[in-house]
Amino acid sequence: METIERNDIKNKILQAAFSLFCQRGIKSVSMDNIAQHLAMSKKTLYKWFKNKDQVVFESTAGYLATVQKDCKMLIEGTENAIDELFKIMDLTKQVFSIIHPSIFHDLQKYHGDSWDLWVQHKQKFMLGKVKENIVRGIGEGLYRKDLDVEIMARMRLAVLELPFNAAVFPPHQYNIKQVQLAVLEHYMLGMATLKGHKLINEYKQVTEEE
Repeated sequence: METIERNDIKNKILQAAFSLFCQRGIKSVSMDNIAQHLAMSKKTLYKWFKNKDQVVFESTAGYLATVQKDCKMLIEGTENAIDELFKIMDLTKQVFSIIHPSIFHDLQKYHGDSWDLWVQHKQKFMLGKVKENIVRGIGEGLYRKDLDVEIMARMRLAVLELPFNAAVFPPHQYNIKQVQLAVLEHYMLGMATLKGHKLINEYKQVTEEE
């Protein structure tokens, strides 16, 4: 019972901290801010976490685990590879609607271990799922047979963080969520066969002249 209670308290802190990171960016949130947000003393906060770096690491790990679980469940219920990508687009909207533009920069510059978690998530879980989607789409006749699965999958991951690059897409000029979705749609259309394009237009409710 005590272990469950301890886990509940830690999870409450981690969820609150990650919520603040998403709102303000990681660098802008201090341990004082987290304690104030939770209406607890900083001393109590340090009872559970030795420093901010630990909070960032454990909250990032928890968030990525949730994303992986949600992604697996989402994919299992899809009708085809293109349906899968549209569902991923919906999930992407939810994810990027809450994430502050500076998060990737803050992780990489100030929290190396947490950044490594993201890199591992991207290079293992995400790369695997992207490859599976491409293979599935080829098998369903929705993606071109001449695609190099490895190259296409790695290209997709390479542009994943592009919308967060302020030098390319200044946040005061571009909506990150819209940029991310535009990049994904461009990727999807580039792989599609004629059959795939027609199905994409059906999902988008777009009518094109032959």
